[in-house]
This record gives sequence, structure tokens and C-alpha cells, in this order.
Amino acid sequence: MWCIPEADPAFIANMEDVLDLYEEPYDPKRPVVCFDETPRQLVAEKRLPLPVLPGQAQRYDYEYRRNGTCNLFVFFEPLAGRRGVLARERRTMQDFAFAMRHLVDELYPRAEVIRVVLDQLNTHTRAALYATFLAQEARRLCKKLEFHYTPRHGSWLNMAEIELSVFERVCLCRRMPDQETLEHEAEALADERNRNHATVRWQFRTANARIKLRSLYPSFLC
Repeated sequence: MWCIPEADPAFIANMEDVLDLYEEPYDPKRPVVCFDETPRQLVAEKRLPLPVLPGQAQRYDYEYRRNGTCNLFVFFEPLAGRRGVLARERRTMQDFAFAMRHLVDELYPRAEVIRVVLDQLNTHTRAALYATFLAQEARRLCKKLEFHYTPRHGSWLNMAEIELSVFERVCLCRRMPDQETLEHEAEALADERNRNHATVRWQFRTANARIKLRSLYPSFLC
């Protein structure tokens, strides 16, 4: 009797749960929202950059001033081509709880249930809501949220990572002196992409996974 040593039932269970969720039709009352976050270093200029000239890019001085850090949360609903952002000073469980309340009350106030795809960071739990809000408020939010976790080492299954990579290339690559500027710039890009209904055309399905990642599936061959 033999089995594939890389087989990981936990990985498979989470992966197929997320992939099946991606295949469901659009339902505005039960939106699928991919969630991710990234820590950012806040950097201010010591000298004004030289302006852009014809045939010449903007030039920065190598010296800069560190202004601390903050955390950027990204919410992405691929089927609607909609995204939102929220900047917080830190990335604690309390910050996660406020991000979830922002998702429920500000971004999707009319949704019955929001199905959230997120990774297994230790702050990404329902317990974070109870550690931050009164029990009644935490329960209200929990009843509106349905968490679907990507597998450990499988965060590439979260489409928010793809969306975040766009922000990294277009917006976050620049020096941002403070949290307010970062959030303003990220919101401007989010609004532009929302107007264009930019989205991700996800092609990887459960059937594909069972072929391409078959080494992860337990084998019961004798």
C-alpha cells in the first residue's frame, strides 16, 4: 500500500470550498468578497522631486524620511468588478474587526450575507469581533459574515491578491508620507477601476485542481 506523501486533505478541503464559491452565479444579496491586507511603510520626501519633462521620468532624491507604518485593507468583489480600501494604523485583530464592520455597514449595507474569502492570518477570526465590540454588535456582524478560508500556503487562491498586485504597480509603488495620503491615493485608484468595472477572469476550477494538483490528493491505491 502507498500514498502520495504531499497529500494534504486540509489543503484540499479549503481549496475546493473557495473554488466552488467562485463558480456560483452572481447574487447581490450574497456577494462574494475577497479580502486581503498589506503593511505599508510611510515615506516622505526630504527634497521635492524634479518634475516630469518630455522624454524624462520624474526623479526622486535618494534621501527620504520615515514616518512609520500603516496597514491597507482591500475588499474585492470580482463578479461585480467592485473594490474598496481602508487604511488603519495597525493590523491587529481590532483593526480587522473594524475592517469587517466597514465591509458590512459601509460597503454592503443591503446584503443579507457577505461571503468573505480570506487567508488564515491569526487575526482573521470571528473572535476578533468579540474582542473589539460589545457582544450584541459582534453577533450582529457575525450573522452578516460567512468566512471562507484559503488553504495555508495557498493564498494565491484569493483573488484579492491579484487586485492588490495592481495597486502595488500603479499606486503603492510611490512614496506616501502619511496614512491619509495613502488612503486617498488608493481610493482614487479603486474608484477609477470601479468605473471601468475592472475584474479578474478566474479560470482555475475544481475540476482543473483535481488534475493539475492531483499530487495533493490522498491516494488509496493498494
